[in-house]
Amino acid sequence: MSFRLYDSARRAVVEFQPLRPGEVSIYCCGATVQSAPHLGHVRKEVNFDVLRRWLEYSGLRVTMLSNITDIDDKILAKSAEAGQPWWAHAFRFEGAFHEAFRALGVRRPTYEPRATGHVPEMIELMRVLIERGHAYPAADGSGDVYFDVKSWPAYGELSGMKVDEMAPAEDADPRGKRDPRDFALWKGHKDGDPESASWETPWGRGRPGWHLECSAMAGKYLGDAFDIHGGGIDLRFPHHENELAQSRAAGRPFASYWMHNAWVTMAGEKMSKSLGNTADVLSAVERFGGRAVRLYLAGPHYRSAIELSDAALVEAAAQLARIDSFLDRASALGVGGQAWSPKEIIPGAFAEAMDDDLGTPAALAVLFTTIKEGNIALDAGDDPAVLRAYAAVRSMLDVLGLDPSAPEWAGTAGASDDLRPVVDGLVTALLEQRQQARARKDWPAADAIRDRLAELGLKVEDTASGPRWSIEK
Repeated sequence: MSFRLYDSARRAVVEFQPLRPGEVSIYCCGATVQSAPHLGHVRKEVNFDVLRRWLEYSGLRVTMLSNITDIDDKILAKSAEAGQPWWAHAFRFEGAFHEAFRALGVRRPTYEPRATGHVPEMIELMRVLIERGHAYPAADGSGDVYFDVKSWPAYGELSGMKVDEMAPAEDADPRGKRDPRDFALWKGHKDGDPESASWETPWGRGRPGWHLECSAMAGKYLGDAFDIHGGGIDLRFPHHENELAQSRAAGRPFASYWMHNAWVTMAGEKMSKSLGNTADVLSAVERFGGRAVRLYLAGPHYRSAIELSDAALVEAAAQLARIDSFLDRASALGVGGQAWSPKEIIPGAFAEAMDDDLGTPAALAVLFTTIKEGNIALDAGDDPAVLRAYAAVRSMLDVLGLDPSAPEWAGTAGASDDLRPVVDGLVTALLEQRQQARARKDWPAADAIRDRLAELGLKVEDTASGPRWSIEK
């Protein structure tokens, strides 16, 4: 195949060659179910859902795993604060994540393993690492088990960091460590921890470390070697670095390629619960519609940080309204009932963009060019050209997960019903800002607002009763 991706390990765009012809195996670090998801959490899900769709369109059979981390320090702490069992707390927010994914049209992975269901595999991996001299039980009798980073000379190969330059690991009490940078494979049971949050091992009772969980689950279902490991860029170090080290030290080749999506930011900072700058997924969906929020997340290149703001979501809603306006006009001619082959109708420029490291910005440019051509054909009464444009648009939307007729959007309102009031209110607010700029004779600011709306396909007309807007055909 011709697909190219940016491999974080090689730090370059490289040709993708699957281990098994015709098949792709992907492991994505999934949700840590400590609290409700924000838009930063779900960007990864949307980005890798688009990747999966494109690989399947390209004729590959995709096996995708996305795990659930249902036991960790934060889950224990937050469940204690809430006064409920840790497992009930985790299950509650696992459901919240699934609800958010459904609201954004993200298809379920091939399998979604929970960490707590794979403790035997984790114990076996620790046993291998200890026997090979790459891990050790803590000497203080705590029940902790650590990975010896200096025993693995390649440690740091994913992040490009050197061991001597690394800060000490923060995931366990350092008293039982040989080196402060050694990381926990297993955390011994402590007084006050729920008994149900611990399992017996040859080295003491306790629970798994985060890094160990993913290596064990990926290995169980995808094998010792698989194609792509994905996740947010914030996981590259230490989480993915540690996964890679412990897996290869155990004799498992692990992932051939590493893909990392960038952050969603607010005021220039990574969106994070600890910073308090989060945006609830379902609240955003309620305001703007699930497809508009998905377009906002999928439209920028997955390796580019995106800033969260009302203006950004307004832009996505306006773009979606432009898409659906064309689909509605074309459907009125009856073209929606005619058959076409997606593989034959997707424009070559769209395919080239997607094959180039999942280049969604360039792919969207092709989509909107096709919509423009379709609207011209509609105005000219050229029905065959309308059908070609309609089929191409629907096929491209299917790859992006934005086709309003797809099963994942069943029961949701179309843009004309769902998004028009939102867009109208938000565009009106922008036009009021433009009027204020005109009143104070700030012509550059007024023109900038008008030009930006024009770029989104919105035509602004100044009338005696005030500005009016419409979607350009």
